[in-house]
Amino acid sequence: MRKIVMLASVTLFSWLGWWLGEDIGLMTAFILSSLTSLVGVVAGWWINKTWLADF
Repeated sequence: MRKIVMLASVTLFSWLGWWLGEDIGLMTAFILSSLTSLVGVVAGWWINKTWLADF
């Protein structure tokens, strides 16, 4: 279950970073997507730890 939650959160946060940076430029979109992917990893880990620890 942890891997599914992490995959979903990384995908969502990566897309969000790309969406935020695409108007500025391609490199900005890439960098923001990479940084928000790391936020997605932490968010997925936290969701799994706090809400899905029993699964």
